[in-house]
Amino acid sequence: MKLHWDEELHLSDFVLLNNAWIEKYFQLEAFDRELANDPARILRNGGHILSVTKNDSVVGVCALFQDSDDTYELARMAVSETAQGQGIGSLLLTEIINFSNQNRIKRLYLISNTLLEPAINLYKKFDFETISTGPHPVYKRGNIVMEKILDHSANPGPEHN
Repeated sequence: MKLHWDEELHLSDFVLLNNAWIEKYFQLEAFDRELANDPARILRNGGHILSVTKNDSVVGVCALFQDSDDTYELARMAVSETAQGQGIGSLLLTEIINFSNQNRIKRLYLISNTLLEPAINLYKKFDFETISTGPHPVYKRGNIVMEKILDHSANPGPEHN
């Protein structure tokens, strides 16, 4: 498996994989359709898209939407049905956390739904903690917000050397 950051070549797969899981469990919302029409806006707005390929096919994706210099929303994580159970979700999260540490990101948060129990358990495994539950003000399908605070004190970075 190979990891790819910000490859515009994979944007259509990013949309397809995300629309597939959303339509399986929920309904596409206006924001989903807007993003599907222009997924490159994530990159233009300071965010990032990570994709995983296996045998030249995109099998997993996720995005970081930039909120501020040190806060990003982990969003749109999806693994193709044929590749589920192969550790791709863990691979995506490991890479996202490594990237966040390297780039001094202090806070990652995500909006999900408790119906997606395997995803929630995966986030918990990576030390995301629940900060709110109940209806979300933006996403109708959202009923849980989780966050991970990254501690860079053990690795102060180049500016502290």
